[in-house]
Amino acid sequence: MEPDILELESFLPYRLYRLADTVSREFSRIYKERHGLTRPEWRTLSGLGERGTMTATELGEQSAMHKTKVSRAVAELERRRWLTRTPDESDRRVEHLALTKAGLAAYREMVPLAKAFERELLGKLNVEQRAAIVSGVAALEGALSAT
Repeated sequence: MEPDILELESFLPYRLYRLADTVSREFSRIYKERHGLTRPEWRTLSGLGERGTMTATELGEQSAMHKTKVSRAVAELERRRWLTRTPDESDRRVEHLALTKAGLAAYREMVPLAKAFERELLGKLNVEQRAAIVSGVAALEGALSAT
């Protein structure tokens, strides 16, 4: 008996991965062209821009990045003087990361570009499709966070 074959092109986890990667690559052109940022650097910049001060561990959890990628992104943003590290007063192993004025300015410049990218992406769909994708993604997120 021949084993079943998994058709990747119709396997939902594979399709979601491919779609997310394609969308991420398309958006990365904007921040790479504008500021020469990598995806981990953008995720770090945007996480800190949205939430303010965070630790590297919190950044990794929020952005689903491995600690090595977070560490490299933090080092690069610090080299650019877009980010500062402040040791935790009670635990010297922990550092609190925050954007500098220059980092915050870069983040604020990118926010309208990110929102425009999202509008353009969703604009490729009709009203029903937009509603379906937004509710479908939310439903999957909710179902997976409950486990």
